[in-house]
Amino acid sequence: MSSPPNQKRAIITGASSGIGKATALAFAKAGIHVALVSRSQDKLEAVASAAQEVGVKAKAYPLDLAKLEEIKPKMAAIAADFGAIDILVNNAGIGYINPLSETSLADWQQVLNLNLSSVFQCVLGVLPEMRDRAQGLIINVASIAAQTPFPGWGAYCASKAGLVAFSKVLAAEERANGIRVASISPGAVNTPLWDSETVQADFDRAAMLNPDTVARAILQIALLPAEAVIEEMTVMPSAGTL
Repeated sequence: MSSPPNQKRAIITGASSGIGKATALAFAKAGIHVALVSRSQDKLEAVASAAQEVGVKAKAYPLDLAKLEEIKPKMAAIAADFGAIDILVNNAGIGYINPLSETSLADWQQVLNLNLSSVFQCVLGVLPEMRDRAQGLIINVASIAAQTPFPGWGAYCASKAGLVAFSKVLAAEERANGIRVASISPGAVNTPLWDSETVQADFDRAAMLNPDTVARAILQIALLPAEAVIEEMTVMPSAGTL
C-alpha cells in the first residue's frame, strides 16, 4: 500500500549536517517522515529530535557509507523498519581538492566510492520495494562540478559527473516501473564540507548558497505530483561560481 499524500516516508543520507540536515527539517515541516542516515549517531539523534518536534516520525540510522558491501542490506533493513520508502535522497558525499597528478589511487577511490558507488548501493537497497509498489522518487545531490571543470577538483568533478550520468540511466531504466529519478546540482554551499581535512580552500562563505535554500529546492522536487519529475536542476548562488 502506498502512503497517504501527507504520510510519505523518506530516507536522507548525510543527514547529520549541511544540506542533509536542512533537507530533513524541510521535509519534516512538509509532513514527510524521515529516516536519517550518516555515521554520527549523536548528530543524527539531534536532527531526529528537531524533526519530531514538528510532528513527524523521525529515526536515526547510523551507517558508514564507506563500507560499500554493507549498504545495500542495511538500506533494505531501514526500509523494513521505518516503513515503505517513497523518497530516497542521496546527499552524503566527500569533498576533495588535489591536482589529478598528485591524487593517489587510494584518494581517487575514496572519492568515487563515497560520491558515486555508495549511491549505487543505496539505490539498490530500496529499489525492489519501490518496484513492488510501482512508485518512488530518488533524488541524487550532485554538484555544479559535474558540469564545470574546476582545476584541483578532478576526482570530485568525475564523481559528480558520474552521479549525473548514473541518475539519467537509472531514470531511463526505471521509468516503466513507476520510479522517478532527479539530480540536483548546486553551486557552492556553505556547509561543513569546507572545513573537512580533504578540502583546503579559502572562499567567501557568505557568497555561497545557504543549505536551507538547497533543501527548499530538493523539497520542490519531492512535492511534485507523480505525473511529473524535475529530471535535472541546477541551483547557483546569485553571485555566480566562486
